[in-house]
Amino acid sequence: MKAALPAGTGVPMKRRLGVFDAVTIGLGSMIGAGVFAALAPAAGASGSGLPLALAVAAVVAYCNATSSARLAARYPASGGTYVYGRERLGPFWGYLAGWGFVIGKTASCAAMALTVGSYVWPGQAHAVAVAAVVVLTAVNYGGVQKSAWLTRSIVAIVLAVLAAVATVCLTASTAGSVRLDIGADTSAEGVLRAAALLFFAFAGYARIATLGEEVRDPARTIPRAIPLALGITLLVYAAVAVAVLAVLGPGRLADASAPLAEAVRAAGAPGLVPVVRIGAAVAALGSLLALILGVSRTTLAMARDGHLPRTLAAVHPRFRVPHRAELAVGAVVAVLAATTDVRAAIGFSSFAVLAYYAIANAAALTLTAAERRPPRIVPLVGLLGCAILALALPLTSVISGAAVLAVGAAGYGLRGAVTRA
Repeated sequence: MKAALPAGTGVPMKRRLGVFDAVTIGLGSMIGAGVFAALAPAAGASGSGLPLALAVAAVVAYCNATSSARLAARYPASGGTYVYGRERLGPFWGYLAGWGFVIGKTASCAAMALTVGSYVWPGQAHAVAVAAVVVLTAVNYGGVQKSAWLTRSIVAIVLAVLAAVATVCLTASTAGSVRLDIGADTSAEGVLRAAALLFFAFAGYARIATLGEEVRDPARTIPRAIPLALGITLLVYAAVAVAVLAVLGPGRLADASAPLAEAVRAAGAPGLVPVVRIGAAVAALGSLLALILGVSRTTLAMARDGHLPRTLAAVHPRFRVPHRAELAVGAVVAVLAATTDVRAAIGFSSFAVLAYYAIANAAALTLTAAERRPPRIVPLVGLLGCAILALALPLTSVISGAAVLAVGAAGYGLRGAVTRA
């Protein structure tokens, strides 16, 4: 006999988000993370092969997006791959996906919060990061529609800043004041490692799928919103990456702590530097907002099944959001933001999220033609790509990520043993 759910867990979440809002939430997740956080370390790994690494990451992300979209249309519930893995592969694989997502994306939340702090007030980055987590948790608590409105404003600001950066850098490059420094500094291993780091930036489309219970007509909305958000993000990333690489070259880009600010300064537009700093902080806020949103929904789904404390499955009767899950996620992220380092979180998060999408692709392979299964080559390439990119990450990221997944698997086995006893 199942334990009774806490009061409020039976309250349905309201479907308020259309295609435009779902795309906006996906853009807020992806654009904020990649351009400002992953570009420099990716350039350090791949050198002038950065555009190629971006293309590899985009191919794997496209396969993952297609698999996720078909699964989300079939299972329009909060939880994303946690739900898909559970329904298509079995409870253990669903649990492992959810565990990897919650742990990995909680680390991403801390990284984005610290990015905000480093741009807004470098001397007090941790304090600003904690304050940002508190404020955005309160925004999410007030309802998903408020989050969508705020994300829409953030995306508009960030796109305007990135357009200005790309225009200034490309104009300077074509005018001959700078040149694209292409050298023999690219290796297959470096490109794959850079692609794995850049994948951290593309993973935001998962936020659309994890909001399955809050999207209108999810069978149509989610399959449209995911590829749209991914396509727009790829175009933005390609333009900015080429422009910044043209100005700084791979060496200077890899060493830059604030690469976009360095690029506009090198392109002869130092007046844009404060604008870029503001844009970076706003972009990171957008990522953090959407990340907290997605992690709390997966926490909700796992709590409903008893893999996390069932009290976290409560849905607020007025705001129709998983308020206890949001408060718990916010508290954990605030602690991490006060104590962790930004760069270390990127590789760890990438490994956990790649494992998450490997399970999504495996689940998509089990769909039938009647369930609108994607062409088999798509989830196969996605599954293989996730495995290759995960193993291409720095060794410390691979070891720590594998250890976290092993701890989750052990916890699942222990819980099962206790239940059977």
